[in-house]
Amino acid sequence: MDGNGRWARQRGRPASFGHRAGARIVKTVMGGCEEIGVEVLSIYAFSTENWTRPRREVGFLMRLFHETLDREFAEIQQRNIRVVFSGRRDELDPRMRKRMQDAEEKTKDNSAGVLNVCLNYGGRAEVVDAVKAATTAGDQLDEASIARHLYQAWLPEPDLIIRTAGEKRMSNFLLWQAAYAELYVTERLWPDFTVDDLKEAVADYQGRVRRFGGRPESEVGG
Repeated sequence: MDGNGRWARQRGRPASFGHRAGARIVKTVMGGCEEIGVEVLSIYAFSTENWTRPRREVGFLMRLFHETLDREFAEIQQRNIRVVFSGRRDELDPRMRKRMQDAEEKTKDNSAGVLNVCLNYGGRAEVVDAVKAATTAGDQLDEASIARHLYQAWLPEPDLIIRTAGEKRMSNFLLWQAAYAELYVTERLWPDFTVDDLKEAVADYQGRVRRFGGRPESEVGG
């Protein structure tokens, strides 16, 4: 979801204008995912590093999350989408935590797809928290035990990560889960991202050969 600020600056508007436009695009992309059969969409809504942004911008983003849930929740329910959240919840205010808990509880039986909202999320923080949880549980520390204690351990690992606004880094997003994810970079700023852009990214992904550290079958024995 990169490019909200740049999109706003190009129009001579404050960052809040871009964030609001970007929030509306999430519903568009959700519809595109339903259309082409993508079952899980994870969005990077707010990172652990975003707290360093100006206080006014952070405050606006938190209000925007509340507003978006209010505005879109009925439609999410109607579309049978399950909503879950990944991130450090204890650092969010109690009202936000209650809204997140309510959304998860009310949509837990929905089966048409999953929207995973990464809020106050950091990939490194998630691994640290998983190691702590595994240690507390008395598990032997290995890949399997850490994976079991990730924020949403039941979700499949992502196949494709789309970076908008030309960003070519992982930005601390799903570092554990994305070990073998394919990366697609587009210059399109997030508020301009369309279903056609999504389809183009998926088509590009479908044309790739995923090796997972091995060799493609056509090369085996060669």
